[in-house]
Amino acid sequence: MPRLSYRKALNRALADELARDEEVFLLGEDIRVAASAVTAGLLKRFGPERVRDTPLSEQAFTSFATGAAMAGARPVVEFQIPALLFLVFEQIVNHAHKFPLMTGGQCSVPVTYLVPGSGSRTGWAGQHSDHPYSLFAHVGVTTVVPATPADAYGLLVSAIRCDDPVVVFAPAGAMEVRANVSDPAPVPLGRGRVHRAGDDVTVVAVGHVVHDALAVADELAGEVSVEVFDPRTLYPFDWDGLLASVARTRRLVVVDDSNRSCGIAGEIIATVVEQVRLHAPPQRVTRPDGAVLPFASVLDRAVQPGREQLRHAIHHVSKDG
Repeated sequence: MPRLSYRKALNRALADELARDEEVFLLGEDIRVAASAVTAGLLKRFGPERVRDTPLSEQAFTSFATGAAMAGARPVVEFQIPALLFLVFEQIVNHAHKFPLMTGGQCSVPVTYLVPGSGSRTGWAGQHSDHPYSLFAHVGVTTVVPATPADAYGLLVSAIRCDDPVVVFAPAGAMEVRANVSDPAPVPLGRGRVHRAGDDVTVVAVGHVVHDALAVADELAGEVSVEVFDPRTLYPFDWDGLLASVARTRRLVVVDDSNRSCGIAGEIIATVVEQVRLHAPPQRVTRPDGAVLPFASVLDRAVQPGREQLRHAIHHVSKDG
């Protein structure tokens, strides 16, 4: 069974969709030279008409993608820095996302926004280390955060084929993950995945921290039976899948490498407690309120949620109640 890296999975998904559908094209800054390595080899294979470098004007080329999509194309826009999404929030949310709704479905805007390297990368500091996926889930834009190479491939393929805008956050912490993948295939949007079954505690992990959750679950196997649930899509969220898990375990921990206030972790907890009576108060493991990641690597790591925090949260809900 061949081993596939997360980064190569994204590259393969792009190549497969470019080959499958001539309406798919890529645009972004320095994608011809593959600055993020995700678009490596695609210029040579598909040519400059379908792999297009853009000027340094994110608002301009994001609006261009909206118009191209409304004209029948399927653009994929790469943002190598997650904070660039703050610059184009207007173009994505007020334009691409709302046009189909405000026209009563008379148009579709099939744009995929790919963010390879979202979150912290050593030394990238405050303006390059955000995970702003909760903003897009809040406004109702389809939002996915794959954790594994197979899901990176499958969710990106499904995003490109979707007739609505989709933001794909590929966490920096997952980019070098490798796994055995025999036959990568599309993964349905809006469907979560149980990576590890358990009976005592449900741990919901978003993106690359899925691997931390699995490691902690292995460490605690003799003490606590931990179920690890990966939502994969944050909007629309697989509430049925998560509620089925929590209805069995009656205990909940959410680990999310994003800021605490108004984050997806709080939304997950709120929705679950509205519908399931838990044996213990739920816990969330996140970055602090209003966190801005510093340049210094030791401080960078201190701000991010870690395995020790997760172990403590699991023990806390296991002892309570």
